[in-house]
Amino acid sequence: MKRPDWPVDAVPYRRTPEFDETTVPKGLLRAHSTRDKTWARLHVLDGRLIFRDLIDGAELVLEPGIHPLIHPQRLHEVAILGSVRFFVEFCVRPGDSPPRT
Repeated sequence: MKRPDWPVDAVPYRRTPEFDETTVPKGLLRAHSTRDKTWARLHVLDGRLIFRDLIDGAELVLEPGIHPLIHPQRLHEVAILGSVRFFVEFCVRPGDSPPRT
């Protein structure tokens, strides 16, 4: 499956709190996806973690400054590599309503 291009007009509407290796929600460590029309960026602030795209099998080691683009409804997961601090930023395109949480 070809990934759609990241929309240049996507804007942030919400972000998670900062997580670390002890506070990361268990749901992020197993297969999950964003909602329809919801894009996301993962921001590593300190340390490293692994990002896995479960559709194409791609695996990236993330460090500060590397922000994978998470496409709507695409299965993925993360794995912790020691001490880490990160958050997730959710984006939506103009005209698409942010999902209710």
